[in-house]
Amino acid sequence: MNTCVVGLQWGDEGKGKVVDILAEDCDIVVRYAGGANAGHTVIIGDERFALHLMPSGAVRPGMACVIGNGVVVDPEVLIEEMDGLAQRGLDVADRLFISANAHVVLDYHKQEDQLREQALGKDRIGTTARGIGPCYADKVGRSLAVRMADFRDLDGLRAKLERIAEYKGKIFAALYGAAPIDAAALFEKCRVYRDRLVGCVCDTTQYLHEAVVAGRRILFEGAQGSLLDLDHGTFPFVTSSNSSALGLGPGCGVPSRMVDRFIGLVKAYSTRVGSGPFPTEQDNAIGDRIRERGHEYGTTTGRPRRCGWFDGVAVAYSARIGGIDEIAMMHLDTLAGLDELKIARAYRLHGQETTFFPGDAADLALVECVYDTLPGWREDICDVTRFEDLPQATRHYVERAEKIVGRPITMLGVGPDRRQVILRAR
Repeated sequence: MNTCVVGLQWGDEGKGKVVDILAEDCDIVVRYAGGANAGHTVIIGDERFALHLMPSGAVRPGMACVIGNGVVVDPEVLIEEMDGLAQRGLDVADRLFISANAHVVLDYHKQEDQLREQALGKDRIGTTARGIGPCYADKVGRSLAVRMADFRDLDGLRAKLERIAEYKGKIFAALYGAAPIDAAALFEKCRVYRDRLVGCVCDTTQYLHEAVVAGRRILFEGAQGSLLDLDHGTFPFVTSSNSSALGLGPGCGVPSRMVDRFIGLVKAYSTRVGSGPFPTEQDNAIGDRIRERGHEYGTTTGRPRRCGWFDGVAVAYSARIGGIDEIAMMHLDTLAGLDELKIARAYRLHGQETTFFPGDAADLALVECVYDTLPGWREDICDVTRFEDLPQATRHYVERAEKIVGRPITMLGVGPDRRQVILRAR
């Protein structure tokens, strides 16, 4: 069985943990979108693994890991992750496959990201400044793009980098007063990257199709969340790739009909990082409590996340566009101790009640939430292993969220460790 795991909110839903759990029954884990702006955390006993480019399945010895063509690869970050895993006894060099068609994030992309955000001032998007957007922009622009395949031809890469440095250097100087780009230093970095990574570069689309024919079990791993999807998220406060399940085919060359099971990831509440409308946000003591109990600080940047109530309208929308079969709800334990809980079951927009999510950020900023209010619970649920043993209020909360979203919630996270999970029958 082939499975796809994707976030249904604004990212940070706990994909790392769920992918790690599901990877036990898989042969290959595939990352198909995003870049080093994504952060996936896996906790195994007393060990914590924070990954940004490596698929979360990398923490399982022997697991084949694929980085698809839809990912933008920061070689420096990837090498750091490979070395970090090797130091902990998890060598991935012989089981990592990087698409030759994946585009490469280099220093000038990060510089452009930072300069642009600074210039926008209060109108900035709130990126992680990791160069992701500028790299995807170069991909679309084509003539200035660097791909992993370019590492195979150092002379050609040197010439390309000289052209890019000259062109972008003029733009950076004219718009931002920036210093020239040192093409020679850039090439020397790329030569180091090439020596470490070129052996992993291959045609991953061919590899995956051969794996499908051979009956190998593949787990596809999304990055960020569906509401950050470039085409279907809260534009312009989105990422630069198709971070929903819709990005799977373009991101790795495997059509969605070859996937048997689509699992959507949510938190039991909502979080968002950076700018953009957030209808259920609680910029108050409740939001602060959720942030501290849930340790809601970015894996990649350390930025505090904005926190709020569970948004059933938004999650139902993401489930529809992604063809989601079932839902895994994480961080249920974080809500313990609150006297009452709320779930947004509808929006009120332009005087009308609606249950459909407006993808345009301008409309989303105008909505008022229509909430269902439910009783909270005081009990610690971190050691509970069966749904039937949860407090009645906890079960009621899960069942109400399930009804609003319209998909079965089959997995519940009740703590950070891979063992702290409750499985429910579909």
